[in-house]
Amino acid sequence: MTRKQRRAAFIVVALGILGLAVGLVLYAMSDSIVYFYSPSDVVERGVEPGERIRLGGLVEQDSLQDLGDATVRFNVTDFVETFTVTYRGVLPDLFREGQGVITEGAFDEAGGFTADNVLAKHDEYYMPPEVADALKKSGNWQGEGADKSHSETYGQGSYP
Repeated sequence: MTRKQRRAAFIVVALGILGLAVGLVLYAMSDSIVYFYSPSDVVERGVEPGERIRLGGLVEQDSLQDLGDATVRFNVTDFVETFTVTYRGVLPDLFREGQGVITEGAFDEAGGFTADNVLAKHDEYYMPPEVADALKKSGNWQGEGADKSHSETYGQGSYP
């Protein structure tokens, strides 16, 4: 085998090993990736009980209930579908009804969503991009150009 052939063989083997390593890393990460779903997406996709997901939307007005023992229950909606979320822990300081939220957790057998993490908006104008996109997709976007009464109720939904 000539020197040029050995070099070519080495490059082919190295690229093969690199491709295999990348494939294994991507396969290993596929189990730890958590996707964002709006309530409508959950209904369309048919999420299985116990499957870990991110559920996001707006916290429905007048749905927040304090169940005691640091447990709360509230509804997450995209104005088409609504799910009840149960969370045990301290809610973020900026968590409010009518504002964007993303919850991480899983559905139980009864169809309720149990969250182990709740992410709230940053400031009075922020809404997570995924939530804004889901609201736009469902035709319920109330951001820029929205009527004032709805913006005051549900937040601006965009950056200033």
